[in-house]
Amino acid sequence: MKISTMLSYAGGFKQAARQVSEMEKAGLDLVWVAEAYGFDGPSLMGYLAALTETVEIGAAILPIYTRTPTLIAMTAAGLDALSDGRFNLGLGASGPQVIEGFHGVPYTNPLGRTREIIDICRTVWKREEPVTHAGKNYTLPLPADQGTGLGKALKIIAHPVRPEIPVWVASLGEANVAMTAEIADGWLPIMYIPERANDVWGAPLAKGFAKRDAARGPLMVSAGGLLAIGEGEEITKLRDLNRSMIALYVGGMGARDKNFYNELARRYGFEKEAAIIQDLYLSGKKEEAAAAVPAEFCELTTLCGPEGYVKERIAAFKEAGVTHLQVHPIPQAGQSATSLIEKVKDLAD
Repeated sequence: MKISTMLSYAGGFKQAARQVSEMEKAGLDLVWVAEAYGFDGPSLMGYLAALTETVEIGAAILPIYTRTPTLIAMTAAGLDALSDGRFNLGLGASGPQVIEGFHGVPYTNPLGRTREIIDICRTVWKREEPVTHAGKNYTLPLPADQGTGLGKALKIIAHPVRPEIPVWVASLGEANVAMTAEIADGWLPIMYIPERANDVWGAPLAKGFAKRDAARGPLMVSAGGLLAIGEGEEITKLRDLNRSMIALYVGGMGARDKNFYNELARRYGFEKEAAIIQDLYLSGKKEEAAAAVPAEFCELTTLCGPEGYVKERIAAFKEAGVTHLQVHPIPQAGQSATSLIEKVKDLAD
């Protein structure tokens, strides 16, 4: 099991990047970089590539609507070159609030777009022939009746470091998870509860695996949570730091009748609580919504407790098929984020 973390922006990006460099020395395997509606992800990942030598760098995620498929491929190839083959491309649909509100792009056919983008990216990276594609969402070159008629099929000028860059997909819904299992190299679920993952996603994963090309190898999975190791109630209470995040996603990340994360909480068995959290959050009562998040939900999506307990949680994630344990270190007295990475790496062995 590899150890990964999500880049923290607390204290500023440059400080966070320097911390990643120290975590790399402690054995960190992969760092994920988010892109929501702040700074763009590729600029930050390029900076990380210059500061590090061995840690893999992953986009988690690049939204599929904000760039053309070939630009996504070019960006991934560029980051892979800067990092000497250490880049992982994470793709996701984001949500209509961001895509239509911030970018002004219609939020349509996310599954079909994701499939076509992955196909186009892999064609670009292989550089075997000029890029052509005829799909529902993208046609390359653009047909004459949709443009000037001067479009020409082209190869990427640069030679990518690798003809295959690992592609991860952030997916939650059954159809999207099935597609991820079929064609992606890795899966990025959120609010992952290992003990209940098979009940929620077992069937769609099996459906996708049945169509998967064996040559692609097993599906990688990155999941985990807040990490704090120590004795006493002050450590277990750190699980509550997950409340605001869960409340934001379950309660406010989407409209009342279209919230993927609320649906996930319901599928986990928190139907009543999901409805209450959403009602409170959409009424502007964010603190009350966080307080309504079940303690069990917080515990099952974190790794906070004594060393033996954390080891058991790691084993649960491993048993569920997680290949990249994603941890968010919360250092206590006498600890550092680096020392926690070293400790969790030992516990995962």
